[in-house]
Amino acid sequence: MTDAAANRNLVTVRDVDKIFKRGSEEIHVLGGLDLEIPEGEFLALMGPSGSGKSTLLNLIGGLDRPSQGAVEVGGERIDQLSDRRLAAWRARHVGLVFQFYNLMPMLSAQKNVELPLLLTHLSRAERKKRARIALDIVGLAHRTGHYPRTLSGGEQQRVGIARAIVTDPTLLLCDEPTGDLDRKSGDEILDLLQALNREQGKTVVMVTHDIHAAARASRTLYLNKGQLSTEPEE
Repeated sequence: MTDAAANRNLVTVRDVDKIFKRGSEEIHVLGGLDLEIPEGEFLALMGPSGSGKSTLLNLIGGLDRPSQGAVEVGGERIDQLSDRRLAAWRARHVGLVFQFYNLMPMLSAQKNVELPLLLTHLSRAERKKRARIALDIVGLAHRTGHYPRTLSGGEQQRVGIARAIVTDPTLLLCDEPTGDLDRKSGDEILDLLQALNREQGKTVVMVTHDIHAAARASRTLYLNKGQLSTEPEE
């Protein structure tokens, strides 16, 4: 992260509450939470199951809205956008990486990577070109025509990362990206995320239960009882 980037907050979360309703019961997941993420940071979010890590990730990515408070990304209050504008914002600015890859089994690696580009006005030839570039970045230029069932878990996650970066997003949000992988494959994915952060300046936010994975980030925060801390709860 450059010194200039370090002075700019890409993400600002202010006094955010998130309440889910289950029948007549209210479940308070986040309460008065504040967070700043500088541009170009690689942030790991840790905490016990049910602590709200994925909920916070979804709020930052515009996949959900806070019950109260403000979520600002790149100077824009995404919590105030209409559903239509929010969907367009996500398509431009957010790349998502999931634990279980979420690839379409009937599509090749290249076609899976092209999926986010179907929301753009790019030509078929340009979509194909960009998908191939993204697959090359993740080291799978030789597997473009392969289907998910013929790929290893690590390769499937690389396809998932290529799909996440093909639109050149502002934010790369990763929810347990190594959770379904063995240590060797997981380390390769973490190497790739670090390279995207350091060499391409991508801002990465990663939810993980794995201390080994969190050690790759430039900063780790712990979420518990709706609040963030720099230290895990004892």
